[in-house]
Amino acid sequence: MASALCALLLLAALAGPLCLRLRRHPAFVTGRDGRLSTSTALALAWTVILVWLLLAILGYGLTAGGGVTYFRGADGPLSTLATVYLPLLGGPYVALIAAKTVVGLRVEHGSLAKPAAPPTASGRRPLRELIANDSGRTDLVDLQYVTLNAITMLYVVLFFLADAGAGLPRLPEEIWALTGAPAGAYLVNKIATRANPVITGASVSGDHLTVEGGGFADARLTVDGTPVPTRTDPLTGSLTAPLPPQAHPPLTLVVTARGLRSDPYCYEPPAIPAQPTRSR
Repeated sequence: MASALCALLLLAALAGPLCLRLRRHPAFVTGRDGRLSTSTALALAWTVILVWLLLAILGYGLTAGGGVTYFRGADGPLSTLATVYLPLLGGPYVALIAAKTVVGLRVEHGSLAKPAAPPTASGRRPLRELIANDSGRTDLVDLQYVTLNAITMLYVVLFFLADAGAGLPRLPEEIWALTGAPAGAYLVNKIATRANPVITGASVSGDHLTVEGGGFADARLTVDGTPVPTRTDPLTGSLTAPLPPQAHPPLTLVVTARGLRSDPYCYEPPAIPAQPTRSR
C-alpha cells in the first residue's frame, strides 16, 4: 500500500506541472494549424507514463527492494520492457512522425487543406480537438485512437499500482496491438483524407456574409441550400457573398470546391449581452 501511494504521488509530481503548463501554453501539443495534435498528445502521455514507471521502479529498488540485486535475473522488474512497453510506446511515436510527414507533404503539394484554427474566447484549445476533424466534427478514427490508448494506459497504471514492488506489470505481449493497430488506422486516415474545403468560421455584416476556412479554390457557396455568388479575398482566402433575401440566422453554410463538399457549418449570430437595469 505504501509503495502504491508513493507511486501515485510521483505520478502527480510528474503529470501535474506538465498539465498546468500545457493548459496555459498548449503550443507544445498543437499542430501547424494551431489545433491540438492527437498524435503528439498521445505520444507525450505514453512518454510520461513510461518515465513514471521507470522512476517508481528505481525508487522502490533503491529503498524497499534491496538495491542492485532487485534488478537482476531473467524475471526482474524490467524484464518486459523490450517486449511489451517499448512496442506500446513505438506505435504512437511512429504515428506522430509519419502523420507529421504525410500532412506536411500533402499541404505543400496542395492535396490537403489545413486552415488555421479559430481563436477561442479563453485562449485555450478545447480537448475535443483531440477527437475532432478540422471542421470541429467528431472523427471516428481519432476517437478510436484516443479511446483505445486511454484504456491501455489505464490497464498499465492500475496493474502497476496493484503490485508496485513487482516492477513492470506482466501484461501479454499482444497488448501492443491496442496502440499499434489504432496508430496504423490513424495514419491511413491521414493519407486517405480528401482535400475537402474546411469552414472554420463565419460572420455577417449588413447584408454580406464572410466565410473563413481553407481549400476554397474555385469554390461555390450555398446558404440554406441556395447558391450565392462569391468573391475570394486574395489576402485571407475567405469568401464574401451577399445574403439571400429569404435567409435568416441560423444559417447552414456549405462550400464546394473541385467537386468536394465541406461539412455543413451552422452560423448563429453572437448573443447580445443583456443591458443592466438602472435602479431609481
